[in-house]
Amino acid sequence: MSSPRLEKINPANIDAACELKVRPDQEHLIEPVARSLAEAYAWGEIAWPRLVYDGAEMVGFLMGFFHIPWREDTPTDLRSGLWRLNIAAERQGRGYGRFAVRSVAEEARRRGETRIYTTWEPGGDGPEEFYLRLGFRVNGERSGGETVGELDLAASTEA
Repeated sequence: MSSPRLEKINPANIDAACELKVRPDQEHLIEPVARSLAEAYAWGEIAWPRLVYDGAEMVGFLMGFFHIPWREDTPTDLRSGLWRLNIAAERQGRGYGRFAVRSVAEEARRRGETRIYTTWEPGGDGPEEFYLRLGFRVNGERSGGETVGELDLAASTEA
């Protein structure tokens, strides 16, 4: 991995973004990029979709969220964090996921946030260990059947 960077989605890279594929055994754990981009459009300024590049090669997709209403029954509970993370199958295990999470954490800090959240499918084949290694802690909540993890940005040295 050289120096990864983030790029906004644009007409020149949207087709490649939509063609990004994770490993076949992970497809049931994550939405395709096209679905994420549709949600980004629907959520407007709350969603923060970006592509991860290494040199000229697109290696991943992330979507952060900022100040999203977390629960319908508590409209003042606004949260920020990582909504989606897709790293190309052949590029996994090289630090791009860690870079993506750090990028969302940096943007959250820039916006004045002190913690970020993410969710994941529970189970042995899910990404829980990845998120725990980055400092996320399971907070006991569930969202859409998924485990909720939170990362204290002040205490975090990983993200």
